[in-house]
Amino acid sequence: MNAGEQKEKLLIVGSVAFDSVETPAGNVEMALGGSASYASIAASYWCRPLAVGVVGEDFEEKHFKPFADHGVDTVGVEKVAGKTFHWRGRYHDDYKGRDTLETALNVFESFDPEIPEEYRQARYVFLGNIDPGLQMRVLDQTTAAELVAMDTMNLWIDIARAGLEDVLKRVDLLFINDEEVIQLSGRSSILGAAEKVLSMGPKYLVVKRGEYGALLFGPDTCLFVPAVLLDRVVDPTGAGDSFAGGFMGRIAGSGSLERSTLASALIDGAVIASFCVEAFSVDGICGLADARFAARRSQLERMIRL
Repeated sequence: MNAGEQKEKLLIVGSVAFDSVETPAGNVEMALGGSASYASIAASYWCRPLAVGVVGEDFEEKHFKPFADHGVDTVGVEKVAGKTFHWRGRYHDDYKGRDTLETALNVFESFDPEIPEEYRQARYVFLGNIDPGLQMRVLDQTTAAELVAMDTMNLWIDIARAGLEDVLKRVDLLFINDEEVIQLSGRSSILGAAEKVLSMGPKYLVVKRGEYGALLFGPDTCLFVPAVLLDRVVDPTGAGDSFAGGFMGRIAGSGSLERSTLASALIDGAVIASFCVEAFSVDGICGLADARFAARRSQLERMIRL
């Protein structure tokens, strides 16, 4: 786990934002957030992330430091006139629900991803949770991708389903949570939902289930990993993006889609997501020491070893 040292590149396109979050453990104002931020920092432990997003004039050099510290290439993060995307939310006492108090898209409202020429040959691509039309625009600009993964959410299922289904036909792997896979498929069980979604285009499907772990479905493959047991959660924001970033980082770093690699990627995604929820913003996944990660990974492996 030496951030940024491995050479394989992973293109990550998504939001770079400021989050103001209130949880039972405390609160934070205008902290670094966004799908591209969490995913790229998480992935950096296994590969070299190439981040694409947009920020405003209020995004200062200090805000780029976590990316630089982890070897994340931010040439593709465009800085334009205006303010950076800002989300404000409050989590319920049980952490299982949250209320969005404010969403100010700001410069993200006119985000039109232009992939730098040096990024277009990336063999691995992760499309963060953004409008399916933007995801399609990214796909039209990448020419050498061997594995394309995407994330989505209930909003796009509701308001942009046709576009979402078009993107699904062109990707290899979909990350989605358990409620959303039921919504997208129209089926009542996770297994039935997985079969339906896989028939829509992706070769692999990862269903994120929060504190109940994650499932991976693919050709003759069904894998499960539980969540790491924690005695304290601070902020769940970004856990899903961190999971996806860790998963894709591991796949890019290994260059393999063998069953054992997929299983390892699930475990690594679960482990890095567990660090994410222990702090606000990206603080929990920054600067992870090899020994600390390895100890927690061993803890999870012991839980599932027969």
